[in-house]
Amino acid sequence: MLAVPLERIGVPSTAFFGPGCVRGGKMPRETERAVLKLVVEILGGTEERTPRWLMRPGPDQCRVRWPLVCKIYNDLTGKDLPREMPAREYRRVDCVLKQPNLAARIVEVDESQHFNRYRAITLRLYPPDINIAFDQDTWVERSEAKKKLEGGGFGKPRPPLFPEKDQGRHQQRAFRDALADIIPREHGFEPTLRIAYFEVEEWLTADDACERMKELLRLKLRHFQR
Repeated sequence: MLAVPLERIGVPSTAFFGPGCVRGGKMPRETERAVLKLVVEILGGTEERTPRWLMRPGPDQCRVRWPLVCKIYNDLTGKDLPREMPAREYRRVDCVLKQPNLAARIVEVDESQHFNRYRAITLRLYPPDINIAFDQDTWVERSEAKKKLEGGGFGKPRPPLFPEKDQGRHQQRAFRDALADIIPREHGFEPTLRIAYFEVEEWLTADDACERMKELLRLKLRHFQR
């Protein structure tokens, strides 16, 4: 495989070294950006804005997936999802990648807070025809294995849709991740690609990081997306 020097894509090799780079699943923002830079360089293409239909999706944006989205929200919260989401539910994804001769694709980097019982709930509700570019079984397994939720701002209430103390942000994050997996295909996007902290943390500081990333992407894009 052809290695892509980190410096050539604007990522100094020192970005992966030193305290707190990738430790215990806590992925700093600079490391997330570095992972995305590698992905964009290896796959090629340009980055685009988060589509408006994903920011506050309702029935028109979810299309045939609206009943599934409502079911996911109800299983997370025990409440009915309003047809119009409040303005504060505005969100952005990590990356929207437009490759030559392909439809756009959402790329997400999942830190440890993306894996918990709420995320397992959402993933287990996906029907077989949901196309994704990551190993759903691994995501479920990691989510169910985690027993303790992050505290502080990671779980703070996010009213009005997710008002629960110490759980709101966790529920919101799981719901938004599900939306980013489910809705894009209804708008002609390629299957959503997710890269987890545990998939890269052991080799981000290695000399062959670029080769390892290329192999990881090959596996995801050829074997997991259906």
